[in-house]
Amino acid sequence: MEQETGLFVYGIVPSDVEPTPDAEGVGDPPGEVAAIRHGDLAALVSEVALDEPMGRPADLSAYERLLDGTAEVAPVLPVRFGTVVTGEDGVYDLLEAHHDRFAAALDEFEDRIQYTVHGRFDEQEFIGELLAQNRSAAALADQVRGRSEAESREQRIRLGEMISQAVELRREAENRAMIDAVDRFAAANTPRRPSHELDAVNVAFLVGADQEDEFVRAVEEFAEQRRDLMRMRLIGPLAPYDFVSAHQLVE
Repeated sequence: MEQETGLFVYGIVPSDVEPTPDAEGVGDPPGEVAAIRHGDLAALVSEVALDEPMGRPADLSAYERLLDGTAEVAPVLPVRFGTVVTGEDGVYDLLEAHHDRFAAALDEFEDRIQYTVHGRFDEQEFIGELLAQNRSAAALADQVRGRSEAESREQRIRLGEMISQAVELRREAENRAMIDAVDRFAAANTPRRPSHELDAVNVAFLVGADQEDEFVRAVEEFAEQRRDLMRMRLIGPLAPYDFVSAHQLVE
């Protein structure tokens, strides 16, 4: 019995974009990436078996690797991971139905890429600073010190709540400070949801190629000022994952 296949859609690009010969898609073995063109748009796709499970870490990595690599040389609109159509006609229909929105979005992302700034509080440093500044928290810490969890359960819960609240307030302040420090070098920004209870900063920025160096330097300066309190990472360049939703692209 012949295996049914479909086309996994990675992203939308201008029609003159050509996948590199070594580009690999999702699946095991990896699918060969092709560009299906319609007018002045194209979709990056690869063939997949319809009964093949998607969502393995290797598949997500392949999806991101292809889109991030494309974003370094051309504007690209990521299509939601796992989008599969039954054949080339489905791709043509997608490109035709949303042509104007896709084209407008590609124009906006021309020569722009995403960077994500992620920082996490050093737990001991943060708690030490909190206890030095907050008498109530310091008193609770004294009450639980040297006592078993059972004996000090109520105090531990209250202290944990105070720490969580302090992290949340400080996170909001640090996100604002991060945006204020680097936003002049970015075309747009969008705060992202925390990925960990100690997240300090998590913001995506859309950065123009002509301001990339200044943006990176500003992030490095911000991180240096807070090196004792948090550990920061600059992730990118990336495809504009956090900005395509503004155009209500097909998912």
